[in-house]
Amino acid sequence: MAGRRSGPAHPMELLFLPGLAEVVEAEVHERLRGAERLRPVPGRSDSLRFELRGPWERLGELRTVVAAFAVLTFGVPRPRSLTSGEYLPEIVRTVQAVRELGPAPPGSFRFDAAGATSSGFRRLAEALAASTGLRHDQDDGDLVLRFRRAVERADGWDVLVRLSTRPLSDRPWRVRNLPGAANATIAAAMARLTRPRPADRVANLMCGSGTLLVERLLTGPARLAVGVDRDRAVLEDCRANLAAAGLTDRAELVQADVADDAWLAGGPYDVLLADPPWGTLVGDHAGNQDLHATLLERAHRAAAPGARLAVLTHEIRLMERCLDQARGLWTPEGVTRVYQKGHHPRIYLLRPAGTAPPRSRPAGRAAPGRPGRRTGRARPRPGSP
Repeated sequence: MAGRRSGPAHPMELLFLPGLAEVVEAEVHERLRGAERLRPVPGRSDSLRFELRGPWERLGELRTVVAAFAVLTFGVPRPRSLTSGEYLPEIVRTVQAVRELGPAPPGSFRFDAAGATSSGFRRLAEALAASTGLRHDQDDGDLVLRFRRAVERADGWDVLVRLSTRPLSDRPWRVRNLPGAANATIAAAMARLTRPRPADRVANLMCGSGTLLVERLLTGPARLAVGVDRDRAVLEDCRANLAAAGLTDRAELVQADVADDAWLAGGPYDVLLADPPWGTLVGDHAGNQDLHATLLERAHRAAAPGARLAVLTHEIRLMERCLDQARGLWTPEGVTRVYQKGHHPRIYLLRPAGTAPPRSRPAGRAAPGRPGRRTGRARPRPGSP
């Protein structure tokens, strides 16, 4: 039964950062051949639903999503009815299927629901614990079960069982986590928006602990990958993360400032990635004007014909001013706005001015793919991963 390898298609739901819907959809179409009827979840800007045939393990390979869930829908008036012998066995079977996915099976569970500590949910927790052998730990449970009113029928309740003990956005390769490091799912989206190719020469400027560099290399091979940062200690953090990801031999690290020439030797580069400090946890707003301007000028100097520059920044007005001043250097292809825990960063995808735009492609496709247009206009609704 591991991962429901056979049988009818099962409803699944993906949770992602609002603004990345097009990139997530493109990744699903590319990587999940058994996905059917991919569609938005009504009333939400952070979720997609579909039916999946085949093993569930494949959902754990998605890099642009925060979490994946198996979805059960029951025609009951309230959650306490789920303790019935008509409904509980289906929840238990789904929990057992998730336990078999590995490699770190859950030992406990918790509920994500309004009124999760009510008497009805306590009875449901007791019944689920008795049937599965899992411990109910409402504060720190490994396995998350979300409860909500059914979204695709007029009545009833949905039960969403998360397929992993940790959110997929918690990368196992991140053994060194620096303040202000980019969210890994945003980094994966950036990599896909650059239309990665095996022949790419890639430079990650101001690489920090290497989130953009690691995610680009995990998205697909590159002929050359270089991480650039002026801080030796930070480069050691990057090196540790590369090693944890099994990428030590696939990247070079260069200790240099963006304004230096040392890193130019590996160029010209087909893809340049950067997430300059936002002036909150790292850096300061006063210095970011010169930093962004220098980044655009130096990246242009290192860019190959037809290069792609992807910049993640929270300094929106500052970035827009710098782009206006650098309009003879770079032409915007697309801007993707992301909602991330109170922050609204944007991914700017640029090409050298005067070069032809790429052929129209779906957003975020790693093989052929169109860079994302401005997205994420809908306000996100809160939800636990």
